[in-house]
Amino acid sequence: MPTLTVQPGIVVDLHDDETVLEGLYRHGYAYRTGCRRGGCGICKVDLVEGTVRYPAAVSPDVLDDDELASGTCLSCRAVPEDAVTIALRQEELRRNPWFAFADAAKARIAPPPGRPGGHPTHERARGADHR
Repeated sequence: MPTLTVQPGIVVDLHDDETVLEGLYRHGYAYRTGCRRGGCGICKVDLVEGTVRYPAAVSPDVLDDDELASGTCLSCRAVPEDAVTIALRQEELRRNPWFAFADAAKARIAPPPGRPGGHPTHERARGADHR
């Protein structure tokens, strides 16, 4: 299980195959991001220590070879290989307990039996005895 440190000293544990951004959200931390799918580059951070991989494709228009070589990391796509340290760019990490709460709630809530996704059917929406 990789460990992520955000300078000056916030430390969180990440799940295997979890991106930097997903892990921070899961622990209730946020900073300015954009599309969260590798298309805009707003979530770029500086990789200070450690290594990351990109299991999903990243466009060279968003993160070019020079940026990769200098330690720029696209946090929405970067999956740490081991313990990593990052520095935010002109951003402050802020605590947003809703992210951690929403993730915990999502893990506890299962869809009702017989209805994938938990969306109500038309009968349930109207009421079973309304015909």
